Amino acid sequence: MADLPGKYQKLAGEYAKLKAQIPVLKKAYLDEQGEVNQLKELLKERDQTVRKYEQEVDSLTFRNQQLSKRVIVLQEEASETNGSKKKSKNKGEPTTPERSGAHNGAINVFNEELHNKIEENALLHKQLQELSAQFDAHVRDLQDQLKEAENFKGHHEEVLGSAQRRSKEVIDRLQEEKAMLEVKIQALETDLKDFRGRSDAAEQKLVTVEKCLQSRLQEARKIIEEKLPFIDTKLRDINGLNVPTHDRRHQLRAKELITQGANLVGELTMGLSNFFTYSEQRSKIYPADGVTEPLSPLNTKFCKHLHENMLYLRPVEQSLRSFLNNLKDDSLTVLETSSELQPFSENFKKMVAYINKLLPYYITSLEEENAVSSCTATLMSKNRDLLHSLKRLVLAFNKIDTYVALLAAQSIQGQGHPQSSHPKFFSGLCKSLNDLHEAVKEVSKHYNSKVSLEHQLPTATKELKRTDECVVASLISLVTNTGKMAAFMSGNLDFFCQPAGYRTRGSSINSDLGTEGPRSHPVVNSFRQRTSHFLSSIAKPIPDTVPYCVALQNRKTLYSSAESKEGLAKQLSVFQQKLTKLEQEKEHYLLELQLLKIKFENEQLKTKQLEKEVESVRGSSSGVSLAASSLEDHIEKLTLPSEASVRSDSVNSGSYLDTSMLGQLETSGTVKNDIDTREQLIINHYNVRINELTLQLQQAESKAVHFHAEVSCYSNQDEIE
Repeated sequence: MADLPGKYQKLAGEYAKLKAQIPVLKKAYLDEQGEVNQLKELLKERDQTVRKYEQEVDSLTFRNQQLSKRVIVLQEEASETNGSKKKSKNKGEPTTPERSGAHNGAINVFNEELHNKIEENALLHKQLQELSAQFDAHVRDLQDQLKEAENFKGHHEEVLGSAQRRSKEVIDRLQEEKAMLEVKIQALETDLKDFRGRSDAAEQKLVTVEKCLQSRLQEARKIIEEKLPFIDTKLRDINGLNVPTHDRRHQLRAKELITQGANLVGELTMGLSNFFTYSEQRSKIYPADGVTEPLSPLNTKFCKHLHENMLYLRPVEQSLRSFLNNLKDDSLTVLETSSELQPFSENFKKMVAYINKLLPYYITSLEEENAVSSCTATLMSKNRDLLHSLKRLVLAFNKIDTYVALLAAQSIQGQGHPQSSHPKFFSGLCKSLNDLHEAVKEVSKHYNSKVSLEHQLPTATKELKRTDECVVASLISLVTNTGKMAAFMSGNLDFFCQPAGYRTRGSSINSDLGTEGPRSHPVVNSFRQRTSHFLSSIAKPIPDTVPYCVALQNRKTLYSSAESKEGLAKQLSVFQQKLTKLEQEKEHYLLELQLLKIKFENEQLKTKQLEKEVESVRGSSSGVSLAASSLEDHIEKLTLPSEASVRSDSVNSGSYLDTSMLGQLETSGTVKNDIDTREQLIINHYNVRINELTLQLQQAESKAVHFHAEVSCYSNQDEIE
């Protein structure tokens, strides 16, 4: 919660930055829009100029055409005059010098005018080409500028749009976070109010507790001053009987680890029980099943011993659970004070002895399997590997038993080892657990390979395969459990090896490793518990007793209000009969409820199957819903008789039969067959019926409890008489 204000301030800063960028982007967008508008106006002016030049070019073109036509006319006239000259020369007509001079002057004038027009036309063409080139270049420049402006405008629009979208997303996110923060603030305010109320109540309770503790401290001081004036701590052996001071966190950690170890031991015993039980089942069906071939005497004894596995496995878990339940949070728990580990060690030793007893029978059983005619050489080698792994497993259990016995012996006076040796014991136990895990893995591996070869034989039955699968599953659970135990011991080995560092009055235990000072006595915890119980019993107020005269009056009232012994016996027999009837009715109702549930589930399955058939028929047919009618008829059979009669009457009133390959379909023109509605009616009917039966069952139970109370009351009265 401390990071929320910082996160909110950071988001607010980003939002402020984005909000400050929006006016700049808007200004840039407006500037670009103004430039684009100016370019558009300039383009319009250029278009007007181009149109003006085009008009001038058109007019010049028209004038040029006129001049060219005039030139053609003049050329024709000149050709005609030349032709007339030739004719006049041929005819011999005389020509006067005035006429020829005038004609030549006119020709010169025409030629000069033609030359001038041609030069003017060439100049105009040249100007027109230059203007057109300039116009085309300018148009291209303007088009390029326009494209650049449009691209720039589009880019700025995209940037502005992305910025607006980001700012909108940031605003929405900030609003959502603001709403969430407001909700959290409200929740925190409510929690704060609650905590304030609780703190006030705790303060008041603290005041009362302080007063109570102060009074108890004064009483304890008074008792100490009166009863314990002097305690000698000179003798360290006797000083070990004093209650040691210790770290409570160390004790809580030790209790937690012991709880985890007890759970792991329980899982180990359960896994071993499953393995022995499934091994017993396997021994009864392979190599001889006891039906076609009789079981050998050794195999019979082996099955008998396997059947007794819980007699040795259950006490191990129970003894460790008992040790765990007797632990207290305010008492020291070390090896010297853990005297209740001895029953666990004894039971574990019995379990290991039981496993050692089973090993020869395992050897004999594997030899019998090797003696079977269908046993191959590969299977015999797998059996030998399995036997070797079983021996390794038994050896690992023996090692663990040795270290458990050593750890449990530390609480026996005269048999304890130096405290410097305790880490070695725990390290050896950790190594033994790792060896046990590896041994169980090896057994599981070899047994799995052995089973896979056996299942390939033609003599392998289904029952044998199922039993082998169960054995493999139990071995897998044992592998998992032993791995957990090894990891648990390895992970907490440092805690187990470090000294507790407790102290007694006048000296420090475990402070001088060279002299190995006296240890706390195993009976300290029991003495402490007995002392606390004694002090608590002294502190209890004396219960109020009934005065003698009141007791006599009550006895007279009891005798006067009680009935005779025979009447009470008759009433007791009647109530017992009623109680047996009610119990029978209760069992009957329970059976009926189970049957109804089973019927309801079966009908649900049938309904689902019919719905699937309806969907398939609807997909394959051409619109005729024949399967729906079969589902409807099936559902009509499930409904109550009254409902069925009403529907049959309604159908018979206006129905007709439609016969096809799937059967007869009875439809009605007035009543709609709604499958979902009828299914809901059926479900509601069964729910109502179940609720009624449950209510009747509860009433019967309440009556039975009432009758039982009355019977117990009458029996007590009978005993008093």
